Amino acid sequence: MEAMIYAENLRKEFKKIIKEPGLKGAAKALFKPNKEIVTAVDDISFEVPAGEILGFIGPNGAGKSTVIKMLTGILTPTSGFCRINGKIPQEDRKNYVREIGVVFGQRTQLWWDLALRETYSVLKEIYQVPEEQFKKRMTFLNEVLELDSFITSPVRTLSLGQRMRADIAAALLHSPKVLFLDEPTIGLDVVVKENIRSAIRKINEEEGTTVILTTHDLADIELLCERIVMIDKGRKVFDGGLSELRHNFGDVRTLRFELVNGPDFKLLDYRRRFKLTDDDVSAERDGSSVTVRFDTAKVSVEEMISYTLSTVHVKDLNIKDVEIEEIIKKLYRREVSL
Repeated sequence: MEAMIYAENLRKEFKKIIKEPGLKGAAKALFKPNKEIVTAVDDISFEVPAGEILGFIGPNGAGKSTVIKMLTGILTPTSGFCRINGKIPQEDRKNYVREIGVVFGQRTQLWWDLALRETYSVLKEIYQVPEEQFKKRMTFLNEVLELDSFITSPVRTLSLGQRMRADIAAALLHSPKVLFLDEPTIGLDVVVKENIRSAIRKINEEEGTTVILTTHDLADIELLCERIVMIDKGRKVFDGGLSELRHNFGDVRTLRFELVNGPDFKLLDYRRRFKLTDDDVSAERDGSSVTVRFDTAKVSVEEMISYTLSTVHVKDLNIKDVEIEEIIKKLYRREVSL
């Protein structure tokens, strides 16, 4: 079965003008510029099967947005190509855009002064959605995204959370097969974030919509995605499931406990006791609460618990697996190898 999204050896280069200091440098940059080639995306390949929610992540400046712009047809690759639902975006853009929806968290495709309902009517004409299909679609989107309470309001009066729900509805109005979501929960409070995540899950489950999600919120990844592609400095550094990421790079565990006597914290010296480095173990205290992160490849869970209990008087002790955020931080810092 052919992948819904197929990217092969995507590469994107930009020309950057190097400006020398002073008036002479400004003149030279204007009439005889010194140009440098900057590689934003370097030989990235991946596939996304139909109906998958893929987490596409990386630090700022990693090249995520450039990849998304190539997949959506906004940018043309310097080399390599991408194919979405059998179409190459740059070659058949008019028909291609009918099959995708795009939401950028910091931008809106809605008309600022129009009531939301009127905005959807305009989009209906742009996408040439038949009247009966439009009515059914709006009923579904109202149900999933709960638009009714503000659908008659001008877009400029909507809260950030309402606008994000409205933008997602606009992107889905024409029943696209693929939905690109760029930071859809950025700046939202906890309750609204969960509402957005719930809507994304429901759309994916009920309609089989393929989703590419870029986010800096690791909760989005853990709650929505079973697989992630991670890029850094324009290159792919990981492609696999969350369970694989945890299995391969999840040697870190977190020990949390409450001290009965706060001053006893000074008695704990995990580094000396187990001959560990600062990279192997770290301990933080907040009042009577202590959090210890340690590498189980260097010291076992049993040894850590035994030493802790024999050294200080504690209560409410528990062990947690490594959080995805900790693993990704390590990958960003190149603390683990791939």
